[in-house]
Amino acid sequence: MTDRSVLVTGGTGGLGGAVTAAFAEAGWRVVVPGRQGPETAGPAAGGPVRLVADLTDPAGAARAVAVAAEDPRAPLRAVVNLVGGYAGGSVVHETPVEEFDRMLTLNLRPTWLVTRAALPHLVAAGGGAVVCVSSRAAVAPFPGAAGYVTAKAAVLAFAGAVAVEYKAAGVRCNTVLPSVVDTPANRAAQPDADHSRWVTPAEIAPVIRFLASDESAPTSGASVPVYGRA
Repeated sequence: MTDRSVLVTGGTGGLGGAVTAAFAEAGWRVVVPGRQGPETAGPAAGGPVRLVADLTDPAGAARAVAVAAEDPRAPLRAVVNLVGGYAGGSVVHETPVEEFDRMLTLNLRPTWLVTRAALPHLVAAGGGAVVCVSSRAAVAPFPGAAGYVTAKAAVLAFAGAVAVEYKAAGVRCNTVLPSVVDTPANRAAQPDADHSRWVTPAEIAPVIRFLASDESAPTSGASVPVYGRA
C-alpha cells in the first residue's frame, strides 16, 4: 500500500513517463493530469491515477490538486512541475508578443497555479516537496529564444521564492535545470545533433525523485544542473 501521493504535471510528455515510473517504482501514489483522457479513478496495475485538467486555468489546477490530495491514506507530499515547452528562432525585436506570452503561459503559469493550489495541502501534511523544471538556458541563454529563456528563468526565481516562504512550514522547493532532453520530439526537431550528448529522461527522473523524497530533506532552494554530456 502506498502512503504518500505525488502530483506530476506534464506526466504524459517525453520526460513525464520516466518520472511517473520512477515514483511508482518507489511506492508512491502518482497522479497525472493531462489535457485529454481517459481518466482513471485509481491506479491500475501500479500505474498512475489520470485525470483531465487544463493546468493553465485556476479551476483545472485546483481540480488536479484536489484529486492528488483526496486519499487520506496517501496524503499529498510532493508536486513535480514538468509542464513546459519551447519556441524560438527570432531575436527579441522580431518576436511577436503573442509568442512571448505563450512561453510564459506554457512554462510559468501552470507551475505557479499548481504550486499555489498544492501548498496548503503540503503544509497540512506536515511538509513536503515541490520540484520545478527550469532549463540550462535560464542561466546560460542562447540567441533566438528570449521568451523561452525568460519563462524558464522566471520558474527558477519562483521556486526560490517558494523555498524561502515555506521553509518554516517544512515545505521544500528545488529546481532541476536540464540541457536538451533526449526525447523523440527533440530528435525530430534536431536530427543532425549529437544525441549521445543529450541528457535522457531516465537520467533525470531519479534526480527528481530524490528531490521529492525524505532523503533530500536538508535541501531547499537548490538549482540542480542535469546537463548530461552536453
